[in-house]
Amino acid sequence: MTKTPEDHGARFDELAAEYDDDESAEYRACADLVIDHADPTADDVVLDLGTGTGAIALALAPTADRVVGRDISEGMLDEARANAEETGLDNVAFGRGTFREPEYDGPVDVVTSNFAMHHLSDAQKRDAIAVIADLGPRTFVLGDVMFFGEPDPEEPFYSPDVDDPATVGVLADALTDAGFSLSAVEPVHEQVGVLVAERAPSAETAGERA
Repeated sequence: MTKTPEDHGARFDELAAEYDDDESAEYRACADLVIDHADPTADDVVLDLGTGTGAIALALAPTADRVVGRDISEGMLDEARANAEETGLDNVAFGRGTFREPEYDGPVDVVTSNFAMHHLSDAQKRDAIAVIADLGPRTFVLGDVMFFGEPDPEEPFYSPDVDDPATVGVLADALTDAGFSLSAVEPVHEQVGVLVAERAPSAETAGERA
């Protein structure tokens, strides 16, 4: 990783007020796919990591029991809370947390993240996915900058100064090693996509179904 979490937090503090105005078509398509695949029920608790201004969290809140958003940027969290107040939703809570230390120990059914994990190194992504798995969700939906082919630093979704995207293969291996199985791979751009991971059945569960 080329920047520390504090560096990223400070950078997004500066971008927070205008962040939603700068969304690309690919970013929006990715967010829409994350929302569609998350598809929480009325009994579900959703944890949205790297929540930013709360777009994913607020889109999921009307159909979920509760949504918890976590981010490293206080500026982004302020925007998320303001957006939640404007919508009148009262089942959403935002607070500071990271992928590897989400500062959340309650029940969670669905974990989502959009355009945030690519700031971690591959080793840190693996650690983060392991932490997410330990929370026990049935589904993890990851939208992000990721490489479906050869990386091209000239493309708009990859800036070596602040980004450290992984290949789809690296992410898939990390998810599988953490006990997930991929149920969907949705390319949006050759460097942007959505991965949907479900909890792999345990040996005990598999035996019951046999």
